[in-house]
Amino acid sequence: MEKSRNISEDFIQKAMAAANSMRRDELLFSYKGTLYPTTICSPETFKALESFEVRSDDVILAGYPKSGTNWLSQILTDLIAISQKKTPGSESSLNAEEQKEIAYLEVGDAKKYERMTRLPSPRFLASHLRPENLPKSIFKNNAKILLLIRNPKDVATSFYHFSNGIVFLPSYETWNDFFTDFMTKKMAWGCYFEYISEWNKYADKENIMTITYEEVKENPALSVKNIATFFGIPLTEEELQLVLERSSFQSMKKNSDKTHGPIANALFRKGGVSDWKNLFSEDQSEKMDKAFEEHIAGTKLGKKLKYDLYCKA
Repeated sequence: MEKSRNISEDFIQKAMAAANSMRRDELLFSYKGTLYPTTICSPETFKALESFEVRSDDVILAGYPKSGTNWLSQILTDLIAISQKKTPGSESSLNAEEQKEIAYLEVGDAKKYERMTRLPSPRFLASHLRPENLPKSIFKNNAKILLLIRNPKDVATSFYHFSNGIVFLPSYETWNDFFTDFMTKKMAWGCYFEYISEWNKYADKENIMTITYEEVKENPALSVKNIATFFGIPLTEEELQLVLERSSFQSMKKNSDKTHGPIANALFRKGGVSDWKNLFSEDQSEKMDKAFEEHIAGTKLGKKLKYDLYCKA
């Protein structure tokens, strides 16, 4: 048990130590035209991921970095526990190996996929990857995917603070420097507008449910109910309340040392909406408005983001 518990913790600790000794320009590498963090992703892992066999009953979360994926991960892992007639948060709700394997498909060592074949169903899988970079088996086996999207201005704001709080990513002396990189496709996991644009091609598929960070924030109870229905997980009112309580920002931040260890502080900052207004200049706001119009405004996902409501001052 001790061995499996330390799989991800050891990996993260080693990755942090390695990143600490790297120059800024060494922290990211390019794979098939997209940048990724050198110490937590690798070409070998990406190659091995291609042949990873996703099961039809896997519970998958897709979302660009800083879209709220840690929040939705909490909700989904609790729903899985409930589907297995276990109490979320209890020691028995997940076996140690399952609990400590890194859920993000592209993060970890190349041998993780072999270990993951031993995990019981349903497995929880997450990814920041664009659809064309995911294993083909996801779409072949019709696994259900919850696609999480968030207004681009808050994504950029959260990503800026995250980059300055975690050693895996290049840090920035100024917001202006970060904004330039964000708008010129120099971010880990690539351009957010391209991410939305690529996922838009899959938006009408029956096995994909799209939800926005803002709608979960606005009505958490309804959102959790809809997510549970999509994955075919029956919920009692008592179970719903437990999931809501455990996934509140205050609760997750309080437990973050236990759940996320050494990277906890970088992951839980504000958890709000419209923080972008504290950073964006008028010129930057207009530049992002223009990029949104050009890339995704008329698409199904673009409309779902309610850009005028959340991104216009």
